[in-house]
Amino acid sequence: MARQIIVGIDIGTFQTKVIIAEGLEQNGHFAPKIIGTGSCETKGVERGYIINSNDAATSVRTAVSRAEKTAGVRARRAYVSFGGIGLGSLTTSGSVAISRADMEITERDLTLALEAAEAAIPHAASLNKRIINTIPVEYKIDGKPVWGQALGLKAVKLEVKALFITCLEHHLSELIKTVEEAGVEVVDVVAAPVAASLVTVGKKQKRVGCLLADIGAETLSTIVFENNNMVSLEVFPIGGADITNDIALGLKMSLEDAENVKLGGLTHANYTKKKLEEIIYARLGDCLELIEIHLKKLGRAGLLPAGIIFTGGTASTPGLKTFAEEALRLPAQLAEIHFGTGVVSKIRENIWATACGLVLLGFNSADGENLVGHRRGSITAADGQRLFHRVSRWLTQLLP
Repeated sequence: MARQIIVGIDIGTFQTKVIIAEGLEQNGHFAPKIIGTGSCETKGVERGYIINSNDAATSVRTAVSRAEKTAGVRARRAYVSFGGIGLGSLTTSGSVAISRADMEITERDLTLALEAAEAAIPHAASLNKRIINTIPVEYKIDGKPVWGQALGLKAVKLEVKALFITCLEHHLSELIKTVEEAGVEVVDVVAAPVAASLVTVGKKQKRVGCLLADIGAETLSTIVFENNNMVSLEVFPIGGADITNDIALGLKMSLEDAENVKLGGLTHANYTKKKLEEIIYARLGDCLELIEIHLKKLGRAGLLPAGIIFTGGTASTPGLKTFAEEALRLPAQLAEIHFGTGVVSKIRENIWATACGLVLLGFNSADGENLVGHRRGSITAADGQRLFHRVSRWLTQLLP
């Protein structure tokens, strides 16, 4: 029997990370196992945008090569993350009359309702953008909310509230072209915070309501869940590199020393702990203020029982949990990765969450299941190569 190998490539602004995993059967149960990891400093990327395809392709090629060496297999096809400030979401509603004479809701009715919601997107909001995922947030039949599946119920009118995850179309094409230049075929492209949520956010947290915040080098990605559904995705142009820059300016030191100070690796410099904390928490305060404003727009400020879950390289900043709880009036915690088995201890660092989520998605897509919503048609790279994607319904993630 052929080995089931899945590859995930997360191209971050600071670092490109690759995971190679194998699907195994253990005691009658499926258990994905990480067999190889590789990382490399990312070049040619700013705020999530690829500004130099050749440099970015070299970074991908290096990270893939290192993962292949660890795994002992060749990475030919991969699931790739899409991040950066070009990523976002919007919500609209659509409705249709039930087509069957017996008023039973069919797959066709669900599809037509989603198409009506997509048609309701304002032209200005969709200009130069591509919808990469469509997620039904809520269905109503004859004006009443549906708990569970709408398929098979009877009604005269079906309404849907849908979340559309969008990205800049030219950025998407550049991303696919870059990975293919590195010698890897792109199977599918997934929003980075969505991929990260698959291995960091549990079913109960999704049900009662929570926010996942990925604080990367140059971007802050947020995704809000409630009633088992994603209700918002937003990316802000701020991240850990801004803290490093502030430290360099405030303490009059080089960027290299400032990064070491931020990570707690340089303690003999001429500065006080209080001064350092003032600099760090001023910038983190900006991050939390953006989150607070966004939650107010959603009407969820202070109203997410499972609180805020932090991931990303800056999430390990000392004191962030307490600071966030006071600023947002929500419980806070550092994300933990829930993913199969593996002998690589560093995979437990949450900077690998997106790559792990991509791999988990790959295993589920191979079984005809998808965790990231609907998509009609295919995403096409600049050279016209077709990506393979299985269309299916949004499912809650597979966590204990």
